[in-house]
Amino acid sequence: MKLNKVAGEDPDCDSGDCANVFTTDQPGNIAIQGYLTNHPTPEGEAVVMVPEHVLKEAARALGW
Repeated sequence: MKLNKVAGEDPDCDSGDCANVFTTDQPGNIAIQGYLTNHPTPEGEAVVMVPEHVLKEAARALGW
């Protein structure tokens, strides 16, 4: 899958590459990189936290 970063950069991230939003080469799908939670999910899935400002930045970048 090809990812294109459209928003991100959480200043609280230690590595400098956390909490990002990506478009994908799969039409109608967005990929999210965030902080793992301990919320139970089906195998192969995860619930992640993403700072609100990152999602707002992504919405603006995508023209939503």
